[in-house]
Amino acid sequence: MVLADLGRKLNAALSALNRAPIVDEKVLDATLKEVTAALLESDVNVKLVASLRQKVKSKVKAVLEGSGDKSKDVNKKNMLQKAVFDELVALVDPGVEPYKPKKGQSNIIMAVGLQGNGKTTTCTKLAVYYQKRGFKSAIVCADTFRAGAFDQTRQSATKAKVAYFGSYTETDPVGIAAQGVAKFKKERFDVIIVDTSGRHKQESELFQEMVQIGEAVKPNMTVLILDASIGQAAEAQSRAFKDAADFGAIIVTKMDGHAKGGGAISAVAATKTPIIFLGVGEHLHDLDRFSPQPFISKLLGLGDMQGLMEHMQDLATQNPDKQKEMAKKLEEGKLSLRDWREQISNVMNMGPISKIASMIPGLPQDLLQGSDEEGSLRMKRMIYITDSMTASELDSDGAPFMEFGKDGKPIGLTWRVTRIAKGSGTSVREVEELLCQYRMMANMAKQAGGKNGWLSAMQKMQAAAGGKGRGAGGMPTPAQIQAMQRAMPPGMLQQMQRQLRGGGGMQEMMKAMMQGQGGDQMDMEEMQRMMSQMGSGLGGLGGLAGLGGGMGDMLKMMGMGGGR
Repeated sequence: MVLADLGRKLNAALSALNRAPIVDEKVLDATLKEVTAALLESDVNVKLVASLRQKVKSKVKAVLEGSGDKSKDVNKKNMLQKAVFDELVALVDPGVEPYKPKKGQSNIIMAVGLQGNGKTTTCTKLAVYYQKRGFKSAIVCADTFRAGAFDQTRQSATKAKVAYFGSYTETDPVGIAAQGVAKFKKERFDVIIVDTSGRHKQESELFQEMVQIGEAVKPNMTVLILDASIGQAAEAQSRAFKDAADFGAIIVTKMDGHAKGGGAISAVAATKTPIIFLGVGEHLHDLDRFSPQPFISKLLGLGDMQGLMEHMQDLATQNPDKQKEMAKKLEEGKLSLRDWREQISNVMNMGPISKIASMIPGLPQDLLQGSDEEGSLRMKRMIYITDSMTASELDSDGAPFMEFGKDGKPIGLTWRVTRIAKGSGTSVREVEELLCQYRMMANMAKQAGGKNGWLSAMQKMQAAAGGKGRGAGGMPTPAQIQAMQRAMPPGMLQQMQRQLRGGGGMQEMMKAMMQGQGGDQMDMEEMQRMMSQMGSGLGGLGGLAGLGGGMGDMLKMMGMGGGR
């Protein structure tokens, strides 16, 4: 995604601030210079950038005039970073809540926009999005101007398994829209999306047609489809449509292919109209829900726990029985190789690896090297390895692959590893790494599960430190965070990072096996740092409140946490 370039530049500016020994006006100006330069390169309006700069300076001015105490310099950094974060959020936040469809009633959404903005494709993506969330969705093609419009709707809707309506003979778009909406209302569809005609330019005839269709179908929400490539010109286009159709929300498309995406988003926000989705690819599932704070959080590398949990919940709703079974195994502290294979498949079904990785707070940028294609190939090879295992091997805890000494400690690998490597077309090293990663997850499940596991301890200590209440922004309170830190097993993050980076092999697997049998454990410092980040935002950005779902929600997402 091209916006990642903007994110890297903003991150670099804030990282430079962190390295500064003393925070004064000179450091402030240098930081703001880098931030504003990055925004201008993304085609954000000059006036908006100047306003952001001024607001940040006014927020931190009083603090900068304080003494040169080093302890206060840390506070200055935190305040400056938080001020930048808040103003970036304000830049893309119109401050208006969009319409939200409700189940059990007909929610009519009318899509408008210029030709070539990806309107028809976006209508299908939108129908798929709501259908995945339990809404009965349908599309009405009221585009009689463009040749092949109904064919495109029919093909994409058929592929997505979404109901559709249109006509090859009817030329009146208002009549088609009315017929289609009436048909799907009668059939009790929850979401009915009306795709209207587009034009090459903003013609009065187009606006008149939109008004007529709107009067005929009475939409609950009119959505403008905008192309991100026009950058800050999106403001003029959205205002023109606003005056004619009075739309209630916007979807910005083609965010994956243009460097002007940031400009388009900020320009639209200036019209005080909420953006509800971003089109980030050509596939049917490449539609991301837009929310200002998570968007900026992910842009700065702080993750999007809310979005990650939504992805996990989508998978759970698709197969609730398997989800319950897996949750039960995790609670009992049992995880077989077959379960690990299932988890790999789930991750592959969640979409591009880089997209999922960007949602995890504090995840190092170099953790998943290479392109999405390379990452997907690595995971497919892991599946190939498990496909070469026998049923008894898959249902085991990995012990059949290890040779044990007289003292019960692992001393090497069995012949099975070589057999599986040959059978799967992979290397012995790759089989070793998969087994090592499995052992790490199995140990985590073992330590978490049961009445005496760290999960149970964390839940008890969280309750003791303040019950189920949360602090500002829905986060755990500082007392709850400290209690959870004490309950976590040592060294978990350090071990996970080493495995996910592709490290491992025989030496690491031995360590993992030893740890599973009560061997030496690693120090607590790294895990405490991670817990602090997850509980209070990201440490590198001064513990910004409300940037993630907290550890309780993380556990809930993994299927291990109790209900609240």
